[in-house]
Amino acid sequence: MQAYVVNQPGGPEVLKLTKRPKPSVKPGWTRLKVLGFGVNHSEIFTREGKSPSVHFPRVLGIEVVGIVDETSAPATLSRGQRVVSIMGEMGRAYDGSYAEYVLLPNDQVYPINTNLPLASLVATPETYYTAYGIFKSLQLKATDRVLIRAATSGVGVADLRLIKAYDSRIHVAGTTRRATKRQQLLDAGFDEVIIAPDSAQLPAGTDYFDKIIDLIGPLSVKDTLLHLNEGGIVNATGELGGVWTLPDFDPISDIPNNRYLTGFSSGEVSQSLLQDLFDFIADYQVPVAPTRIFKFDQVPAAHAYLQAAESFGKVIVLFDQEHL
Repeated sequence: MQAYVVNQPGGPEVLKLTKRPKPSVKPGWTRLKVLGFGVNHSEIFTREGKSPSVHFPRVLGIEVVGIVDETSAPATLSRGQRVVSIMGEMGRAYDGSYAEYVLLPNDQVYPINTNLPLASLVATPETYYTAYGIFKSLQLKATDRVLIRAATSGVGVADLRLIKAYDSRIHVAGTTRRATKRQQLLDAGFDEVIIAPDSAQLPAGTDYFDKIIDLIGPLSVKDTLLHLNEGGIVNATGELGGVWTLPDFDPISDIPNNRYLTGFSSGEVSQSLLQDLFDFIADYQVPVAPTRIFKFDQVPAAHAYLQAAESFGKVIVLFDQEHL
């Protein structure tokens, strides 16, 4: 099979298309024929050597849509069945989805009921699972004013779509560092765009909000809390600011009185929540199509695009139909 192998940290050029043996099924594992996968910022961080637990060589990829090719669990998984998988240690402790075939633990393979077309299905698992977990934590009301920091990211756009599909009356503002992206965000459905060149700090005079989704993460969360109305909720999920922890964070002084801080870890995968997401997408007619689609021979270009200033929304890779 063909797989993209990273042998040492670096730029998109270290993603080397390599011929490898197809992984052999072992007890407790299932092999999928890959139909497509999303490309995620966490995979860029890993490619750059910023994931200390990851050892090279490694095939990246933390999410996949595929077809069961061979399984050690025939009672629960059928050959030819379309399934999805996200997280676990895929693409980190063991090889991930940037390949024609991927070998996964049986308990990490999720059959899903959905009528989504393939491109939309491939765009959904990791990004919308994360966005849906954030969405559910916000306890939204029609009168809420919501801010999404790092709004042009895949999860940022996904949360906008979930919120507006749920109740179009909810006011949603989004931040971007670049004024050139203002119209893109308005066209995507944001009601308001805040240009924030400094990722760590919102501009002087920025309004207060009832709910805030902070996808920049530890770099900005102290500042985010200062722009929250009383009784409001901040969900700090994501590390797009490149800072992973808050070593000098004092909850008593850094969380203003009667405000709430939470997060969502997509590493805690629930089959029922994953299916609930797909049911929500169907019930509320959430548009989940990706922003950009690349072919399998364009994976380095997909990484370069996602990392570039002009990137916007969800990026996926699809195999050609002759792969099926």
